[in-house]
Amino acid sequence: MNFKQLTYFIAVAEELHFGRAAERLDMAQPPLSRQIKQIEEELGAILFNRGRSAISLTQAGERLLARGKSILAQLEDTKLEVRRLGQGAEGRLRIGFVGSATFGIMPNIIKSYRANYPEVNLSLIPMNNAQLHRALISRELDVVFARPALQDPEFLTRELLEEKLILALPDVVDTGGRSVAKLERLMTHNLILYPEYPRPSYADFVLKAIEDAGFKAPLRIWCMDLQTALGLVAVGEGVCIVPESVSSAPRKGMKFLKIEPEIARTALSLNYRLDEQGVHVQNFVKLAQKVARKVI
Repeated sequence: MNFKQLTYFIAVAEELHFGRAAERLDMAQPPLSRQIKQIEEELGAILFNRGRSAISLTQAGERLLARGKSILAQLEDTKLEVRRLGQGAEGRLRIGFVGSATFGIMPNIIKSYRANYPEVNLSLIPMNNAQLHRALISRELDVVFARPALQDPEFLTRELLEEKLILALPDVVDTGGRSVAKLERLMTHNLILYPEYPRPSYADFVLKAIEDAGFKAPLRIWCMDLQTALGLVAVGEGVCIVPESVSSAPRKGMKFLKIEPEIARTALSLNYRLDEQGVHVQNFVKLAQKVARKVI
């Protein structure tokens, strides 16, 4: 018995009349009667008591009606669920991100995605670039915010926003009311770098920018992530070079200055696998780029 035959049976069982059931199914009565007879022969059970003026369901027929309606309802639910998953309206999306992304446009992108796809479950996982790279290769993540872009022939990268580098320093440092910091003055403080490993990392990007500007980095203090680095700055352990967006969230115990002359810029990028066909990722990337265009 197939699903079409099951719909034939349910129509007759609900109408309790072959003529009305055939009209409901938009078919002739003789083929419908043959289909019901074929079902009974296949199942080895009489489904209808056939009288001269009326028919009724046998116990077997009553059971098949109840189970059949349940089966068709489950089928429709399954088709709807699969269709919504195929459209990206349900399901899950695993998003990795570097710590500095939380100060930029990533929160707006997440908020916009949730508004457009409220039934999709989001997993948000902070990692450094090396961890993001490994997780994307192993398919533990679907899409990642990285700084800088992840370099791999298996990845596609979409640059979202380019930012200047600025200086985070303890608020007890007397800057004389200045809003900018000269790089030569920066060299008189401990430089807090992150992450310490794995390398190369954002720390190497900062060190190269300083060296390209003609300076040698001073005493270095290493830590594992941006939040720890900012904490060390706040307690007076040194200064840290961070993306400009980090200054959008004021933090007790520190202040931010522009660096002149500008030493480098850093870009927040969205990275995903080249062979990624999932509609959830495609929807997320399109929306992220739309939000980024509004910011630029």
